[in-house]
Amino acid sequence: MYSDIAISVKNLTKTYRIFGHPTDRIKQMLTLGRMSFHKEFAALQGISFKIKKGETVGIIGRNGSGKSTLLQLICGILKPTSGEVKVNGRISALLELGSGFNPEFTGRENIYFQGAIMGIPHDEIESRFDDIAAFADIGEFIDQPVRIYSSGMYVRLAFATAIHSAPDILIVDEALSVGDEPFQRKCFARIHQMKESGVTIIYVSHNLSSVVELCDHALLLEQGQLTSTGSPKLVTAYYLKNLNRQNANENATTMDKLAIEKQETAYFDPTLIPESTVSYPSLGAYIYNPRILSLNGNRVNLLRTGEEYIYTYEVQFNIAAIGVRFGMLIKTVSGYELGGLTSAPIGGGGAVEESTPHSQQFRFRCNLLPGTYFLNAGVTCLIPDKGEEYLHRVLDAAMFKVVSVDKSIYSGIVDLSPRT
Repeated sequence: MYSDIAISVKNLTKTYRIFGHPTDRIKQMLTLGRMSFHKEFAALQGISFKIKKGETVGIIGRNGSGKSTLLQLICGILKPTSGEVKVNGRISALLELGSGFNPEFTGRENIYFQGAIMGIPHDEIESRFDDIAAFADIGEFIDQPVRIYSSGMYVRLAFATAIHSAPDILIVDEALSVGDEPFQRKCFARIHQMKESGVTIIYVSHNLSSVVELCDHALLLEQGQLTSTGSPKLVTAYYLKNLNRQNANENATTMDKLAIEKQETAYFDPTLIPESTVSYPSLGAYIYNPRILSLNGNRVNLLRTGEEYIYTYEVQFNIAAIGVRFGMLIKTVSGYELGGLTSAPIGGGGAVEESTPHSQQFRFRCNLLPGTYFLNAGVTCLIPDKGEEYLHRVLDAAMFKVVSVDKSIYSGIVDLSPRT
């Protein structure tokens, strides 16, 4: 295998025997294969591809297209009927919910159990245990049997264990869709960090926008065959083009149901707290109390499409500074940067004195379609002979949801108000 290849799949086929009745399996055994009492189902049909080290590859396709079978073959859980899979590096996989953990073991025991399966020494897992438990954030349930966990608790522990095993290759199946939006954002933020550090990532999802945002390449599986490879944008477009009209109508109906949640006015939900907040070290200023206000001054985080709001935060300056600028940025759950604003162009900021408090406001129109979004906050200044530098920066400082009072015919993320 070439040193720069993380995964090589060559002429891979997986065929299952389908028996119509349990006794047919016994008949098959008794006749020593001379008579056939089964039908064959080809879950994968001679697919081939290579994934380079450090690449993030999305795998898409309808249910039953062979995605989960392919992942299990890559992980070594299944053996191929023919063909080969070569893996160069340690794999950590978060497959479909319900796999991987022993339901009778506690969360703590399953962490060590997974480490042992992956060949990680006990003392190494011991040194990472506190980080795993902190990321999962399931409290005292860490010492309870996994069988009593909710689906959300299960995926929290499974993802935390997977990312802290120092993998060379991370495989993430649809399990993340089970978690709530704050935890999903926390997971995507960590996936981005792992991507930047050179980890090879295979990401499987029906959320096509997240595949486009996150992945370098994409593979499309259809009825066990690899029908398209290339840039995520082109592969997802090809996939959508081939979906039949019935599925398109079903998707539209689902979107309508999501869009008609009625909210007479925007209001505040105290449970909408981001779990992925990262506050950079303060270098002379400190941002605090980020929040969204209605034009009447009420705190809100459930917004309506088309209405105007104010994003505001306070800044305490501990040093005197010149060329001071304030910024904001709106992102999706998967971390895609939708847009932002600064208080002034570079070099056009004002001056502040030491020990000065400041309240910054950004008024914006919410032209976003229903979904969950996150906000950054930052303050910069000009440093002589160095240029512009951050005094303080907070990622995912606040979060909000967008709802709509009317049935929507629009799709995507941003309301561009197109006309027919």
